[in-house]
Amino acid sequence: MAATKIIPLILMGCGGVGRQLLQHIVSCRSLHAKLGVHLRVVGVCDSKSLVATSDVSARELNDHFLSEICRVKSESSSLSTLSGFGECQVFLDLELRGKLMEIASVLGHSTGLALVDCSASSETVGVLTSAVDLGCCIVLANKKPLTSSMEDYDKLVSHPRRIRHESTVGAGLPVIASLNRILLSGDPVHRVVGSLSGTLGYVMSELEDGKPLSQVVKAAKSLGYTEPDPRDDLSGMDVARKALILSRLLGRRINMDSIKIQSLYPEEMGPGVMSVEDFMSNGLPLLDKDIEERVRKASQNGNVLRYVCVIDGSRCDVGIQELPKNSALGRLRGSDNALEIYSRCYSEQPLVIQGAGAGNDTTAAGVLADILDLQDLFP
Repeated sequence: MAATKIIPLILMGCGGVGRQLLQHIVSCRSLHAKLGVHLRVVGVCDSKSLVATSDVSARELNDHFLSEICRVKSESSSLSTLSGFGECQVFLDLELRGKLMEIASVLGHSTGLALVDCSASSETVGVLTSAVDLGCCIVLANKKPLTSSMEDYDKLVSHPRRIRHESTVGAGLPVIASLNRILLSGDPVHRVVGSLSGTLGYVMSELEDGKPLSQVVKAAKSLGYTEPDPRDDLSGMDVARKALILSRLLGRRINMDSIKIQSLYPEEMGPGVMSVEDFMSNGLPLLDKDIEERVRKASQNGNVLRYVCVIDGSRCDVGIQELPKNSALGRLRGSDNALEIYSRCYSEQPLVIQGAGAGNDTTAAGVLADILDLQDLFP
């Protein structure tokens, strides 16, 4: 029988996705054993602390310990509270980056190491780009590293086999893999249209039913579909980051300021001007009439409104578009994501990828699949 492949990994970020990933790793042990793979978690860090096994070359944080990490972080406590628990070491603040780099250096050129970024921070970019030079693999759910400068982007993707980032666009949907397959076959992609925000997808399909925007956003917030400040979703920035990742994947060497982004609220209702409470109570209702009129006009044309990204040639726009009601994007309901890909082979009828595009469980499952996809690079 073939020897078990061992993939040492460090998880960066213990929010909803990171914790769900640890739970998936623990619950899939028997499945992975049948596949001849073992995921050896040697460290877990949040923004302030790193907990690592005492000997990263030979030991791992066991499953009981990983479950304890999930419990501690779900209670919003610090990883430093685990310092007396089992054979682990805790490194805080200033020590954190140095220790991460030390582990990356030790394992990167020997057994290999997967750095898994499930944070939402732009501050992981330096660690990730340095780790690439040390021979490490990178797995991302965090969109910010890939939407940083072109210099950072080029460094991260400089070894294409050693980076996976399916969950940066469309959670667990095979968006990146499908685009890569098309591009590798020499089939040029000339247009991509995507509804890539579960939150805005829900908002748009509810507006279609005649509900006012203010009511829909309040409902979305109470259902947990939006960020604590719904303007983080309504600004379109999340969709713009995904659009930038797709554009760069297609070979466009552009930055965020090249993308035309339509926000659903005016600057005078921005976070620096209005509190969340003021925006929800007094700002949002002022936007109802205008959007209601747009929904009505679209309906008269046999169309619906969708918040989409459009990548067409050198153009990349993010905002509300009128689309045919019977198109793949027009038929979308709820928080599903959908992407239409037009290429030489998919010119008349686009390739459509659709499904749940949000949620910690789905996103973490995508990250786990990405980690396993790297197994051939490990001894």
